[in-house]
Amino acid sequence: MNSTQICIQSTPFDPCAEQDALRRGQAQVGALVAFVGLMRDINEGANVRAMTLEHYPGMTERALTEIAAEAQRRWSLEGIRIVHRVGRLEPQDPIVLVAVSSRHRGDAFRACELIIDYLKTDAPFWKKEETESGERWVEARETDEDARAGWGPGATGQGQSEGDRNGGKGPTDLG
Repeated sequence: MNSTQICIQSTPFDPCAEQDALRRGQAQVGALVAFVGLMRDINEGANVRAMTLEHYPGMTERALTEIAAEAQRRWSLEGIRIVHRVGRLEPQDPIVLVAVSSRHRGDAFRACELIIDYLKTDAPFWKKEETESGERWVEARETDEDARAGWGPGATGQGQSEGDRNGGKGPTDLG
């Protein structure tokens, strides 16, 4: 089963429960890779007390669906689960979960990394931090743009499934 689940929510989520839901009942899954982004208490040298995340409903889900579809096109995946918080968050709250399941670890690792790199630059989310000096909007980082650019045409080491590299065999099937 090849499925994608996307959820934008204001309520907290349990990253472990979300990962379990992605793999449950999927006996063909040999790998599950997840990235969990947490709210930090410091950014650009300033203490951050809280952060408010905003988005455009509908537009954000469409952008995340397109990002997940790009990963599905590039690799052999069994499932993708993206959960993203909006609203007010405090330090150490999970902000985002990107979880990817596949038959082989390489596909899951690369797909998870692509999704979070694209999400950071292509999904319409806006962050406002509450610091000791007041509120401020968080600007996009050049490092996020660089990471996103690394997935473009001609990038090396990305875009080929383990099965493609090994003549249709996964890394444990080479013997």
